[in-house]
Amino acid sequence: MPTIKINNADIYYEDSAPNDAQKPVMVFAHGLLWNSRMYDKQVAHFQKDYRCIAFDFRGQGQSQITKSGYDMDTLTEDALGLLAALDIDKCHFVGLSMGGFVAQRIALKRPELLQSLILLETSADPEDPKNVPQYRKLVKAIRWLGIKRVSNKVMPIMFGSTFLADKLRKSDRKQWLAMLQGNRKGGVIKATMGVIERTGTYEQLGDITTPTLIIVGDEDAATPYSKSERMHFAIAGSKLAVIKGAGHTSTVEEPDQVNRVMGQFLENCV
Repeated sequence: MPTIKINNADIYYEDSAPNDAQKPVMVFAHGLLWNSRMYDKQVAHFQKDYRCIAFDFRGQGQSQITKSGYDMDTLTEDALGLLAALDIDKCHFVGLSMGGFVAQRIALKRPELLQSLILLETSADPEDPKNVPQYRKLVKAIRWLGIKRVSNKVMPIMFGSTFLADKLRKSDRKQWLAMLQGNRKGGVIKATMGVIERTGTYEQLGDITTPTLIIVGDEDAATPYSKSERMHFAIAGSKLAVIKGAGHTSTVEEPDQVNRVMGQFLENCV
């Protein structure tokens, strides 16, 4: 699949229907330490009716590791650059965790590009000061020991207890652990620092008029329900859905629930 040069970075993306101008467009922005693979089940579900575009942020997945550009504003410019390069003037934008930080900024900066905004397991606040020391410690451990050595500590941040304890999903866990361990150290460190040091968007959320769906797993320890509820109350007319038995990566843990909730919301955005 193709890469495209955006803001001096080679950005990897996958496009389910590059030549179909008739289908409405859905764009998927992934969370920290992952890549476009976290939306495989959503793309498979929606691609019949939508042109689905999933991309990897710089430094992650198959996109280029650059020296700089990992702050949320630059990542937002990367996403906007991708839309422009692909001649997309309207889309449904889906962002999970870090992808959600970017999605909010697009809704504030370029609302005319959005038909809807779907925010999963994300927050409008800066990183909780209580979490910052442990995340800095994690970055230090990745720098000195490598991602493999800390991956087992990261899994409970990324996934809920139901998924982690389900004997029938052992092969799923193995696959995602391997993907986590496959991250390139330099990109992960830069991307993680960008997330830790981000500014918040909460004070501006009242300006968002795009139809918005907020989704959160009921076992999400990284961005708990209260963060989603706070966004929901701040964005007029937004919908809030809780995914049962899911942690911080509901698209992987409970894809059927997520697809159903998204589908119902999108039907009302036509």
